[in-house]
Amino acid sequence: MKGVVVKSTGSWYSVETMEGELVSARLRGRFRLQGKELTNPIAVGDHVRMDLIDEDWLIEEILPRRNYLLRQATKLSSRYQIVASNLDQAVVIATYLQPRTSTGFLDRFLVTTAHYGIDAVILFNKSDLYGDDPGFLELVDTYQSIGYNVIVTNCVGETMDENVSKLFHNKTSLLFGHSGVGKSTLLNGLLPKALQATGEISLTHDKGKHTTTFAEMFTLPNGAKVIDTPGVKEFGLEPMEAWKLGHYFPEFKAVLNSCKYNTCLHLNEPNCAVMAAFAEGLIADFRYENYLNILEDIQNSTEK
Repeated sequence: MKGVVVKSTGSWYSVETMEGELVSARLRGRFRLQGKELTNPIAVGDHVRMDLIDEDWLIEEILPRRNYLLRQATKLSSRYQIVASNLDQAVVIATYLQPRTSTGFLDRFLVTTAHYGIDAVILFNKSDLYGDDPGFLELVDTYQSIGYNVIVTNCVGETMDENVSKLFHNKTSLLFGHSGVGKSTLLNGLLPKALQATGEISLTHDKGKHTTTFAEMFTLPNGAKVIDTPGVKEFGLEPMEAWKLGHYFPEFKAVLNSCKYNTCLHLNEPNCAVMAAFAEGLIADFRYENYLNILEDIQNSTEK
């Protein structure tokens, strides 16, 4: 029997069979990914093959993945988490205020989606709080100008922006972001019967309370698939070759072929086209600063 994993709760998995039946299954044995130590060998979105043994469904095989999104489990951990697999797009839900989503978090997410060849969308929610703020408008313009699909909206209850609804048509999409940015509210607007719990913002720490415990896939009336995930505080990258990082910044990639060295790190190398573009104001200060921070993390991780 074949099916797709629609919910992961740790030791048991909810699997939707090809016939549309929902069954509970557990994993037989251990699965590894490219030699990495994983917190979850199976992720929502995985296509699996199961056998019925003594009235229990056992997952015997994970079918080949079209793609997947991987993140470091915690900042200092050597283990990794498969966030979801077989995605058409990954939508990061961000807020400029209450809570504030840092550009560092956004850029780490965007680098990772680019690394795995997954289309990324930035959805700024709660626009009623800061829609005309000059700093926010500049932030949106920066990401749009380098080619990202940016949507600004305010998802409240069952009110749903038409542009947001269209975003999910005929696609399998991941919803990702901090707690309190409105992932579950957005999902409830797309699919009211999902009834995902929503939480208030902690005024003390300006952070959302965790309301989604496990990743889960939902099917919208138009057949689209949406994977809701628990809120995360950080987004840790897996190690990569340092010189490749610039290729995941679109504004760097546009000019880096003119750098003197193919493995240029865009720090202080002679005839660096990226540094020249930055000096001319063609690269936003915060984007270059985030690049340096990510580069430092990559270099530190490879030295261990």
